[in-house]
Amino acid sequence: MSVFSRTNLAKAALGPLAAAVLILVLNAGLIPPYQAYSVGLAAVYTVLVLSVGLLAGWAGIWSIAHPAFFALGAYFAAYGSTHGWSLEAVVLGAAGCAAVFGAFLGGAGARFSMLYVALLTLAFTMVSLEVMGQWASVTGGDQGIPMEKLDSALGLGTVSSAGSQAQYIAVGVAGIALAVAALARPSALRMRLVAAKSHPMAARSIGIAPEAQSALAFAVSAVFAAVAGVLLALVVGFVSPDPFSLALAISLIAACVLGGPGTLLGAVVGGAYLTWAPTAAESTGVPQPILQGVVLIAALLFLPGGVVLFLARTARRLVRKSDPHGPTTVELPEEPPQPVPAPAATAPELLRLDEVAVSFGGLKALEGASMSVRAGETLAIIGPNGAGKTTLLNVLSGLVGGGRVAGSARYGGKPLLKSRATARRRFGIGRTFQHAETFPELTVLENVLCTHRRVTARHRARAAELLARVGLAHVADRYPAELPFGLHKRLDLARALAEDPELLILDEPFGGLDATERTVLARQIVRQQERGTAVVIIDHVLDDLFAVAHRVVAFDFGRPIGEGEPGKILDDPRVRSSYLGEGGAHDELPPRDGTERAAVRLDAVDHAYSGVTALHGVDLTIGRGSVVGVVGANGAGKSTLGRILHGSLPPTRGRRTAEEGLRTALVPEGRALFKTLSLRENLEVAAYAAGIKGADLRARLAETAEWLPPRLRERMGVPAGGLSGGEQQVLAIARALMARPDLLIVDEPALGLSPAMVDEVYARIGRLAHEGMTVVLLEQSLGRAASACHEVVVLHEGAIAVCGEPGDPVFLTRAERAYFDGPDDAVVPATGRT
Repeated sequence: MSVFSRTNLAKAALGPLAAAVLILVLNAGLIPPYQAYSVGLAAVYTVLVLSVGLLAGWAGIWSIAHPAFFALGAYFAAYGSTHGWSLEAVVLGAAGCAAVFGAFLGGAGARFSMLYVALLTLAFTMVSLEVMGQWASVTGGDQGIPMEKLDSALGLGTVSSAGSQAQYIAVGVAGIALAVAALARPSALRMRLVAAKSHPMAARSIGIAPEAQSALAFAVSAVFAAVAGVLLALVVGFVSPDPFSLALAISLIAACVLGGPGTLLGAVVGGAYLTWAPTAAESTGVPQPILQGVVLIAALLFLPGGVVLFLARTARRLVRKSDPHGPTTVELPEEPPQPVPAPAATAPELLRLDEVAVSFGGLKALEGASMSVRAGETLAIIGPNGAGKTTLLNVLSGLVGGGRVAGSARYGGKPLLKSRATARRRFGIGRTFQHAETFPELTVLENVLCTHRRVTARHRARAAELLARVGLAHVADRYPAELPFGLHKRLDLARALAEDPELLILDEPFGGLDATERTVLARQIVRQQERGTAVVIIDHVLDDLFAVAHRVVAFDFGRPIGEGEPGKILDDPRVRSSYLGEGGAHDELPPRDGTERAAVRLDAVDHAYSGVTALHGVDLTIGRGSVVGVVGANGAGKSTLGRILHGSLPPTRGRRTAEEGLRTALVPEGRALFKTLSLRENLEVAAYAAGIKGADLRARLAETAEWLPPRLRERMGVPAGGLSGGEQQVLAIARALMARPDLLIVDEPALGLSPAMVDEVYARIGRLAHEGMTVVLLEQSLGRAASACHEVVVLHEGAIAVCGEPGDPVFLTRAERAYFDGPDDAVVPATGRT
């Protein structure tokens, strides 16, 4: 269905048709003259509210600059009418000036947050209105300027002001404006605006520049506002500064929120509200500002999407209740897909990297990355969390952000690193994201169509064919929020495939999928191999990854450490060590005699996020005074298990039982420190959260400070963001200790740290164990956990694969196998307490 399809033209015709009927009613005298004036004014405000509402709803920009554009159009019309300008010159002049100013505000504001955009547009309005007030020779100053007739240069006649003719024109233009907006709604313009607003990074990956979209949206919106200003001058017959105050900006926002940002009928509702709100305030005896404030608060609290959107969603839910077909049906292929053989060694290189490095300040996220990808080859990138895999994909797709990129990369023989992210889509590079970053305000079909600058019937047909190929044809008209996680992943893949890329970049496509969904996804990858597409893919589900890969490159600490065939890469000692780790020199743990009380017990615990299973069938007991390591690859379910043990996340099914009065503390992955607060303030925040204050707070601070290394005790007033990664990890643990927990859970304590800092962090955790604290370490490194824990639990795809004591060599052998391949049928040694 194209923009000018029969259905869209019928919808667009409703606005002009309603305007024509209303003009006939006005011409017949069925509406009293004083009400006819209000109808004309409502039409003017409809165009104005439409300009603000579409900018907010489609581009996500709330503007306070529109009173200035409104005034610009009105003064252009009044001044032009007294100086012999034609109607066409007035309209084109006002629209052109507004477009230039609007593009400037949109482009400049796109660099900043919503607060700065509001301040920028506020400043523009204040300056513009002041200039109009002071430029008396043109605007008449406070006295205003009369609006006279306008003659058409095209021989269309003369337009008189302040009469029925002006009212008819206002109503007609409002109908045309609604028709234009209706035609724009299914267009690529609206889709790309919404995409840039919803997820700027994902938008860049498909060739959309958010800054350019903001400038374009603001320019078009400013033109509509200026045209509304011309209409206001015609309807009122006089232009003065009074209607264009900052109060109008607030009233416009209230009208947009009430009607519904981004909706066409919402603009009509908002226009009527602006017209008759003063009358309603006067009749009720309520000051207009109070009435507007109450309406705005009520709309925000009870109708956040506006009246029109609320009614539309209610109707959609009623229709969907009768829909017997669910979107979750997945047909399992008859047999697993067979990968296409690797291209010959003589095949041309599509991509080549030489010594590529990425640094963020003093942190080297990637270093010495050199590799090549041939046309039609599938290259898998593996490595533990923090190894630099996603950073490498971001280099290829131009989404490194504030990182400094060095080295050389050539794509198709041409330099790649200096090209913009939006240009790489045109080069033939498509990419998916780890968390399936779809555009929630676009339908499934529109998520695919927005990759095109202009949508034609051919594009729609190809998009429908693509959705059918990935199993999404039956949900093409639904929104991503209505889909389960597996279909989200397929939608992300479909969007990446929309323009038949030569290089497909997949970021953890198998993560979170069940066996059926993984098989379906593998078949899609094989289809791309059959088409000759080169694929670069990272994932932690190694079985499925190796089943489709031709070659594997392993990374650790930002550097490539090994390369080989999928079936042999894990035989490399360096690669195996990067996953399993090596134990450092740690103090001997306090002994256990097996009679320890249970601090926390989990029985048959399952947990799922929006249909994605993170844990299933977990039985686990954490004994008092124990140090327990929970080990697994990224995505195995460690963080979810840690939060359930902590008590901050209730399980979907099963039961968590904790010892009475047990105090728990969680150090989350990434530390979650308040970087702008000092070390002391970070500790104080934790104390306040635990209800500690006064003398107890001072005593607890002194006690915790003694646990810190001397170099941190001496810098208690330094912002936490100025510490090294290891120092931040020590501070995060110290912050958790402020509540004097009985059970401490540390998620990824070694993430991003140098080996020396890893040893220091683990040594301090060992001191806590000697003081009688129960500790759970959520780790990727089996070796580190084995050297520092009484007991090790290996998670694989959300289930406990094996559990035991690291002193048992039989257990360690089974743990290594379970880490990569999951549980086997061998008898589990009776050392674990699962």
